[in-house]
Parts: sequence; structure tokens; C-alpha cells
Amino acid sequence: MIKVPYEEILTKIHEKTNVSISELEERVDKKLQQLSGLISKEGAAHIIANELGVRIFEQLSGKLQIKNIVKGLRDVEAVARVAQVYDVREFFTADRAGKVASMIVGDETGTVKVVMWGSQAEQAPRIKPNDIVKVIGAYVKDNNGKTELHLNDRSQLFINPKNETVAEIKFETKTANRKSIKDLAENDSEVELLGTLVQMFELRFFEVCPKCSKRAKPADGLYACAEHGSVMPAYSYVLNAVVDDGTETMRCVFFRNQVDKLLNKSPEQLASLRVNPSEFEAIKSEALGQIVKLNGRVNKNALFSRLEFVVNSVDSNPNPEEELKRVQNN
Repeated sequence: MIKVPYEEILTKIHEKTNVSISELEERVDKKLQQLSGLISKEGAAHIIANELGVRIFEQLSGKLQIKNIVKGLRDVEAVARVAQVYDVREFFTADRAGKVASMIVGDETGTVKVVMWGSQAEQAPRIKPNDIVKVIGAYVKDNNGKTELHLNDRSQLFINPKNETVAEIKFETKTANRKSIKDLAENDSEVELLGTLVQMFELRFFEVCPKCSKRAKPADGLYACAEHGSVMPAYSYVLNAVVDDGTETMRCVFFRNQVDKLLNKSPEQLASLRVNPSEFEAIKSEALGQIVKLNGRVNKNALFSRLEFVVNSVDSNPNPEEELKRVQNN
């Protein structure tokens, strides 16, 4: 179902009719009374829009402007300019594993976050700020009240396609919100932490499909990928560590790319630890006590009923001058 927030419906009606917001709210209240509560405020607002000849959805197919990308839409096509691109990260759950990346894009009507899954995420390293991107077959999701455009393996992503233009846009660069660990809450996102590595657990390896990086599961003595059938598995890895920022400690989860950056090791060096796990002890000793700057989001681990910080990017050598300026400005 396509949903447009009540306030947004009133704003669109006001822009196209010059009827004041207060008068529109009065009309909505009257409509609710007439229908004896059998309709929502949003539904009543849609009726008012129809009575005034206002189309809330100006365009539901073809190439959409950012302002017309709303919750519930599928098979979306859009062209926009890139503001920011974030690192590819790997994830895994009990049922699946894969890659995900994201970027912020915009046009003259607004901005939206684009989340790229699987093979689409692998294109992220090729994308740079100010590139033009075209997406086809995307779908819209709501993430804690924020609209996001998602791309899966059936979607298409084109970087700087021919004959597509988007006006130069002055984007406001968003920086992560620095927080103390004691102030973190479930579902916090785009958060930055600065702290010291005080504990590190063993590197955990798991089987993935060498073609798509999704979780490979044991099957008849072999391994199988849901998409590619029987495979000779490759291996990915995840690391849990504890960071202390002076206010509290928090368990942080690092997936493959972030592990590489945290430990300053190549994927080949870390992959060798699967057969030589004892060598990890020296790497761990070298890393403990290191000050790191992390960007990520807070998740609730339902199994252990605790908050964890899922790391999206790692700075293993924060600039001391920048940190000193931050302290002086606070």
C-alpha cells in the first residue's frame, strides 16, 4: 500500500489550491465526523484532495522525481545525482549472508537514501560523489519513518548513463552524530563513536557462495547456495570486540571489510587464520589498546537482550588534531 504522511497531503493541497492549512484541517475534521470514524485522517485528506481536484500522486510510473518516491512503490525508475557513498559491508544471520552498501542521492526536488543489496552493492566502490545514477526496478521501504529506495539482484543500476542529466545540486554534507556510549539507544543510526579497543573475541569464519557471497549451508555432505545450488564454499568472517569510551563499554560487530581496516590486514592474511587460528593471538595483542573512530548503528541482540554497535566504517588512526579541536569546541 502506498502511504503518504497526513502533513504531506495537506501541504500538497495547499500548494496547488492556496487553501490554508488550518482550513484544510477543518475540512478533514468535518469529513471524519461525516464518516463516523470509519476512515483515517489520511483517508479523509485524500478525499478532500479529490474534491478540490488535486492529484496527490502526480506520477506513479516512468521516471520519478525524488519528491514523488513514497512508501509502498515498487518497480521505481529514477535518475539522481550522488551526494555521499558509504562503504560496502558484509552481514550474516542464521539464515543468510551477503553484502550491502548505501548512498545518498538527490535531484532538484529532494534527497533519498538508496540501499544496494547483493550484486548491486558490489558497484558501490565505482560510484563517486557528483556522479549521476539511474535506477530501474527499485522498491521503496520505510526505515523508522524514513523513506529508502532499495535495489536487489533484479534491479538495475547505471552509473553516469548517456543522455541522462541532473542539475548541479548543492548538497548539505551529513556527518555522523558523535555520541557517548552511555547515550546510545536502540535503532540509533549514522552514529560515530570514539573509544579504545579493550577486548577482542576470536575471528569467526562462515561459509559463503563464491559467486554471490550469500550464506552457503551444509547439504548432503557438500554446501549449497539457495541461488547457485551445490558450491565449493568460500569463507567470510566477522569479529566482535568491546570498545570503551570512558562513559561505558559496548560490544561492536565488525564484518569482513571493516575487520580488514580495523586490524590493518589483507583478506588473504585474515583468511589464513581459519587454518592457523593460533596466529590471531599476536594480531589481537597488537590491536588492543588502540583508539578507533567507528561509524555505524545500534541494534538490539534479542538472543542476549543487549545493545550492540554494528560497524559500517572504521578509522583506525583518528586525526588527533581534529579530536583536540572537537574537545575545545565543546
